[in-house]
Amino acid sequence: MILDVDEMLEVLRREFDAEEGSFLLRLRGMEWDRDAFTRLERAMRAACEHFQANGSLDRWVAEGFYAVATWVPVWTSHPGFPRPRPDGYYEACIERIGDLADWFFRGFSNYVEGHVWAEL
Repeated sequence: MILDVDEMLEVLRREFDAEEGSFLLRLRGMEWDRDAFTRLERAMRAACEHFQANGSLDRWVAEGFYAVATWVPVWTSHPGFPRPRPDGYYEACIERIGDLADWFFRGFSNYVEGHVWAEL
């Protein structure tokens, strides 16, 4: 996962604005797109790494992290939402969103230095 700052911000803006092909837009349509989730998760992780090291951020990035961390788990918990299979994948994704939001807002990760993030 190597995203430069401009790429990371561009992916986050498209995702947080729920543009065509974004994870959030597809989720609104009751579809969990694995590739789109991976793109969003990688950009969020890159943002955490960047902002931990540099300390500066734009408000829209914080608003987007908050929206993803609070909206996605609630929206997908509805009994009628077609969750992706296997269950362990979905649960790991929801946990990852929470871990990234926690990292982003605290400014440091709860995981030890050198932690390797498993691909989802």
